[in-house]
Amino acid sequence: MKKKHSSFSNFIYYTFVILFGFVMVYPILWMIMSSLKPETEIFGNASSLIPSQLLFENYARGWEGFGRTGFDLYFRNSMIVTSLVVIGTVLSASIVAYGFARLKFRFKPILFACLMATVMLPVQITLIPQYILFHNLGWVNTFIPLILPAFLGGQPFFIFLLIQFIRGIPRELDEAAIIDGCSTFGIFTRIILPLLKPALVTVVIFAFMWTWDDFLAPLIYLNNANLHTVTLGLRNFMDADSGTNWGPLLAMSSLSLLPQLILFAFFQKYLVQGIATTGLK
Repeated sequence: MKKKHSSFSNFIYYTFVILFGFVMVYPILWMIMSSLKPETEIFGNASSLIPSQLLFENYARGWEGFGRTGFDLYFRNSMIVTSLVVIGTVLSASIVAYGFARLKFRFKPILFACLMATVMLPVQITLIPQYILFHNLGWVNTFIPLILPAFLGGQPFFIFLLIQFIRGIPRELDEAAIIDGCSTFGIFTRIILPLLKPALVTVVIFAFMWTWDDFLAPLIYLNNANLHTVTLGLRNFMDADSGTNWGPLLAMSSLSLLPQLILFAFFQKYLVQGIATTGLK
C-alpha cells in the first residue's frame, strides 16, 4: 500500500510539473509555430499551434532585413556587443568582488554601502547623466557606451553575488598560499578564480541574456542603422503607418532565441551548481 501511495504521489507530481511546464513554454511554441504560418492565419486562427502550411518564406523575408541592411548584420552587432560586455563584466565584477570579500582597505564599509545602494537604483536615473557624458566625449552612435561600463565595474548585482560566493571559500586556502609565497594577485588568479567557476558561469549566462535582450540602451545610443542590434532590428518590423510584418517579425524573434538557448543548454549544470553550492565540496 505504501508503494502504491508513493507511485500515485509521483504520478500527480510529474503530471503537475509537465502541465505547468507546458503553460510556461506555450508562448514560445506559439511564436515558433506562428512564424511558419501565412500572415492572415497568425491571428485568424491564433488558438491553433499547427499551421495549415509550413511557410519558410517568413524566415527568408526577415533575414533580408530592410533596404541594404540584412538581419545578419544585426546578429553580428549584438554578438560583438554582448561578447565584450560579458568579458568586461566577468573581469571587473570578479576583481571588485575579491577586493570586498578578502582585502582590507580604508572606507571599505562606506564603499560597500554605496555598492548596495546602487543595486536598488533604477537604471533610468543614471541614464541622462551617462548620455550627457558620452555625448560630450563624442561616443554617441558607437558601441563604446554599451561596452565600456562593463569594464569599469560591471553590474552591482553580479559583484554582490560573487562577494557572497567568495565569502564561502575558507580563508585557510589563502593563508596556505601566502605561506607558499603567493602574492595577493596570485591568490586571486590561482586560488579564488578557479573556485569561482560555477558563480562566473552564472554571471556569464545572466549578463549574456540581459545584454542580448537590452532594448533601451541601443535605442538611446545607436542612431546608425548599420549599428543596430537584434532588438532594434525586430522593432523595425513594426510600423504605425504601414502596419506590422508579423510573419518576418516572429521568424526573426524565434532565431534571436537560439543563442540564449544554446548558451543555457551548454552551461546549465554549472548554473545549477553556482546557485545551489558555495563553490567547495
